[in-house]
Amino acid sequence: MHQYPQHQGYQEQQAQEEHQQQAPAQPKRSRRRIWISGVVALALLLGGGFAAWKLDWFSGNGEAVSFGKNPPPAAEKSEPGAPATPAKPSGDPDVLMPAGPKSDFKQTTKLDDGTIIAKTRLAGAKSGFEGDVWVWAPKEYDDPKYAKSGFPVLIALPGGNGFPANYWSDRSLGLQKAISDGVQAGTSLPFIVIMPVLNPDAKYYYDGSDIPGQAKMGTWMAEDVPDFAKANFRTYKSRDGWAFMGSSSGAFVGMKTVLQHPDRFKAVIASGGEIVPDSPLWKGHQAEMDANNPEKLAKKLIDTNGPEVYINFQIGTKESGKERMTKFQQQYGKGPVKITIRDIQNGEHNGWHYVRGMKEGSLEWVSKVLKGPKPEAG
Repeated sequence: MHQYPQHQGYQEQQAQEEHQQQAPAQPKRSRRRIWISGVVALALLLGGGFAAWKLDWFSGNGEAVSFGKNPPPAAEKSEPGAPATPAKPSGDPDVLMPAGPKSDFKQTTKLDDGTIIAKTRLAGAKSGFEGDVWVWAPKEYDDPKYAKSGFPVLIALPGGNGFPANYWSDRSLGLQKAISDGVQAGTSLPFIVIMPVLNPDAKYYYDGSDIPGQAKMGTWMAEDVPDFAKANFRTYKSRDGWAFMGSSSGAFVGMKTVLQHPDRFKAVIASGGEIVPDSPLWKGHQAEMDANNPEKLAKKLIDTNGPEVYINFQIGTKESGKERMTKFQQQYGKGPVKITIRDIQNGEHNGWHYVRGMKEGSLEWVSKVLKGPKPEAG
């Protein structure tokens, strides 16, 4: 099995990430049921009020969800017998209207501002892999003045096993609220957040790659997931509307995918991330592993003067790994590869602290790199 220096550190951090991603899930739900029962009783005693309002967080879970409640009006009727003309976005020719087929979404949680995190099952047409995907759209997405505008997409990847759940879909980490608060403060674009499973099982790490003989997770991440977003949401044709964010192993996959496909994706926020592939499944496939190595991908991009890509590393001051990021920046942060490193003071290797780093500056950083929606004049 191929081993790399950072793999040992990753193993030490893995238990902490899995604790965030999976272990708390069952106890949390149990405590939540008990908590809800107590809130119901209190709400009855208070005649509603604050406690009843809290229950709204969980109302509607499991119900069907439809995003884009204010679609653009249909095109005006043409002469009889003339071909139908579909509605077109106004202004920006880069806007891509939903192409379909439309997915079936079920609510998994509700945020304080009424926005919904929902889940669907995606059968990847190009990878052949089928897995769960969670989505969230900001409230601006349903605002009529943005009905013909595209929105930037942030593909959020978890660390740990990344299967069967994506922990960024848990409202407790605050990713979606951080974006909403940033929109209000003028420091973040209103991103659509797409949260796919990272791996096809909980046994191995697949490095977000097409490892020979294994599920094609590279194709899933770089093609099927974006195609799914384009099918269901108003997005952008160009890479200017597409970015990744991730933690630990998810940070590696996001960075690798941006470097591998700079024509499709422009930026990544990589938190506490790994630098090189280290799945044991690469054994006997050195050439294919090299083709998924960010070091080699960055060098190729520099040598060919490829499209500019933007990498924002985040690292907590209480975790290890900054030396790897610094070395990568020194060696490959040149030419078209733009690299910054953000220190999270007193930050540890967990999603809560990485979201704090995003609120402290990384969301503003990626928002300056990508393009945002434009309201209709009116």
